Amino acid sequence: MAKRGGFPGGMPGNMNNLMKQAQKMQKQMEEATKELEEKEITASAGGGAVEVTISGKKEVTKVKLAQEVVDPDDIEMLEDLIMAATNEALRQIEEASQQSMSKITGGLGAGFPF
Repeated sequence: MAKRGGFPGGMPGNMNNLMKQAQKMQKQMEEATKELEEKEITASAGGGAVEVTISGKKEVTKVKLAQEVVDPDDIEMLEDLIMAATNEALRQIEEASQQSMSKITGGLGAGFPF
């Protein structure tokens, strides 16, 4: 008659190794997240007429406008350039985050919520 319950064939040892690996991965992820939060990405639009800098915390830290792009008769163009530069900086931060986590998880990051 087969035993019910428990871990057959020495599973507890493997479980300990798995837990150690998970703890190591968690620590690496925390370190990578902290490193990423300290990073800044600058993106531009309009051939450099608008530059937006975003922190790893996804906060705008700086907006730089070239004087020639400030046209009171064309506010919409300036708004579009700021939006384009901001979106590009956010995209780059997201890409950096995914690359950082992928290094730690070995490509398993697709199923994780970070």
